Amino acid sequence: MRCILLNPGPVSISDGVRKAAVSDDLCHREPEYFTLQDRVRSGLLKVYALDPAEWTAILLGGSGTTALEAMLSSLAPRDARLLVVENGVYGERISRIAEIHGLDYSTVDHEWTDAIDFDRVEKALVQGAFTHVAAVHHETTTGRLNDVKWLAGLCEQYGAELLLDAVSSFGAEDVPFESPALAACAATANKCLHGIPGLCFAVCRKSAMQKAVDPPRSLYLHLPLWAAKQDQQGTPFTPPVNSLLALNKALAELAQQGGWRARHAQYTNLAGQVRRELSRHGVQPLLSVGESSCVLNAYRLPQGKTYETVHDGLKHRGFVIYAGQGSLVAEMFRISTMGDIGPYDMERLLASLSSVFSA
Repeated sequence: MRCILLNPGPVSISDGVRKAAVSDDLCHREPEYFTLQDRVRSGLLKVYALDPAEWTAILLGGSGTTALEAMLSSLAPRDARLLVVENGVYGERISRIAEIHGLDYSTVDHEWTDAIDFDRVEKALVQGAFTHVAAVHHETTTGRLNDVKWLAGLCEQYGAELLLDAVSSFGAEDVPFESPALAACAATANKCLHGIPGLCFAVCRKSAMQKAVDPPRSLYLHLPLWAAKQDQQGTPFTPPVNSLLALNKALAELAQQGGWRARHAQYTNLAGQVRRELSRHGVQPLLSVGESSCVLNAYRLPQGKTYETVHDGLKHRGFVIYAGQGSLVAEMFRISTMGDIGPYDMERLLASLSSVFSA
């Protein structure tokens, strides 16, 4: 029985992606690898039809947090003032990265279950003379999809550049690339794009790259170094070659399936099926449909059920879900509908949910 991952990455991958990951042994100093690298970088820009004269995709080895840390530490100059918007674990992670790298930053913090209070954000922008704003698009702590279009509008109004954590949204949600305030976003191969772990990337406006910090704050995480080498068909360090092979195939599959909008529709449909089935058993969502990402929804544990009981019951039936985090660990569980999930998988999942929550 195939095990289906319903956690927010890594995801269950297609047979085509799995085969592509081990299809070739490539040396990262040979022309064949650089052809692959060029194709993947170009393919990432094509996901949102970005102009390569204005944007660049920079590949790094590591998790989504690697790309996030590289983006923040590279694109905030030494005289930058950074405003971090927090309403979950990953917004708080941005603040931790800023602290470690010695950035001058302030926060607008919220409870993890709260939407962004844009009045407070605007007040901070009015008072603080911030050059940059950093926020999470899809805050997977709760499944909340933050209104980053509104945030980008505020950044435009107050002359700040937006650095966006799009790790759990790139490839399935609408990223506001049309906003001149958006300087860059960080993402990863192994979530909405359906690649494998080990490869992450930043999509950066070239004008923002020209203002990157100098001298670097980091050796490995300095985006201009990676960009310069990749533009010259090189790489500064050993890349995750097999992850590039997998992502190259995953991007081709995404295009064949209709692009990010079709993936958004697919995720929305699957999440709706899960929500309706759980509702039949009295399991309530943590957030309303309009507040949640199509990628992941959080649900309150019903009385008499523990996360361990629900997790183990579903895993026994071939499905892996995710626990809550921090203070929410005893209150909720999370189900993501990313990945290669077909009609038969959904039939099994809905039947498994019924069995677990009827017991």
